Amino acid sequence: MQRKTIRRFFPLAACAVAALVAASPALAQEVVKLGYSGPLSGGAALYGKNVLSGVQMAVDEINAKGLDVAGKKVRLEVVALDDKYSPADAAVNARRLVQQYKTPAVFVPHSGGIFALQQFNEQEKFLLMAYSSVPRITDANNKLTIRIPPVYTGYIDPFVKAQMKRFGKNVALVPADHDYAKAWVQAFVPAWEKAGGKVVASNPMSYTKATDFYSGVSRVMADKPDVLFVGGPSEPTALVVKQARELGFKGGFIVMDQAKLDEMAKVTNGMAALEGSVGVLPLVDDVRPASQSFNARYRKTHDGKDATTEMSLNYTMVYVLANAMKLAGSTSDATAIRAKMPDAAKALPQDVNPNEIEGIDARGGTVADVIVASVKDGKVQPVRLSEMAK
Repeated sequence: MQRKTIRRFFPLAACAVAALVAASPALAQEVVKLGYSGPLSGGAALYGKNVLSGVQMAVDEINAKGLDVAGKKVRLEVVALDDKYSPADAAVNARRLVQQYKTPAVFVPHSGGIFALQQFNEQEKFLLMAYSSVPRITDANNKLTIRIPPVYTGYIDPFVKAQMKRFGKNVALVPADHDYAKAWVQAFVPAWEKAGGKVVASNPMSYTKATDFYSGVSRVMADKPDVLFVGGPSEPTALVVKQARELGFKGGFIVMDQAKLDEMAKVTNGMAALEGSVGVLPLVDDVRPASQSFNARYRKTHDGKDATTEMSLNYTMVYVLANAMKLAGSTSDATAIRAKMPDAAKALPQDVNPNEIEGIDARGGTVADVIVASVKDGKVQPVRLSEMAK
């Protein structure tokens, strides 16, 4: 009888011990959800998915390494919602992410959505991780916004000088028609004209809704430009370039930083059609050791696909965000986390910082010494902006 009682006691005791261990504060794990609202369908879907994959890669690595905040183990998860590149949908998504999932930070990769969220992110106390290089994002002095890429205005004068010298003074504008492209045009046109150039034609197009740009491109070709200013998501930008070449265009391209030359080359069947382009340096052509290491890790977990700049920059900023949470001792206090982000950026290990982000300035913008690309003889040539401007 005593033996039966003992036999019953041990399973019950084991269950009780397991329950106590699971409930132990020292071993409890907090799940923190990071929000993402971006285009996951439509013409900009590739761009949106690229940004998301960079965020997810960092989250997976951080979870594998282990994250402790204020003595508690933390597991990060990404909640991603499709906004189809719509500012209104981005705003709806952000409110859902914050209210339903309690996200302390929301990543958004387009300026229209970013501006929409800046109307209420301070009041609703969440960090806006803004992947857009529009200066107005940080000029707004929003205390809870981080601008992830360097401002695009730094590209303009070097691009103008390089292309005007190589091809001539007549430019035609055939960019996308979204807010980001409009902001680029507003800064680009005065710089081109100040340098002695002329805008001979302008025909913005809906890159995210159209797949045939022949009529729009042929319209500006009639004015015989030396250079075409293009840009939007990579795939439609490549179609614009491809169709310009098919229509006989022999000049150069100034490519907005949203489009990536390596992704464009997949649509144009190589770099030959992109000859004479200047734009963002493809990560695969960045010879810096940290960039090559990042690309190798990305290829290993993504079926041999090369990484892009938007992946690497957003990847790095997830690490900055996680480190800032550790320094702030909080996963939910957006103000405290934001205050620690400059320190977190400066303390980044080299292997998680392929773009060599040097810090975050007082307004929330990243600081870096940017390397860009020039396509010559069918090959991408890395060049620092400071050198291109000479």
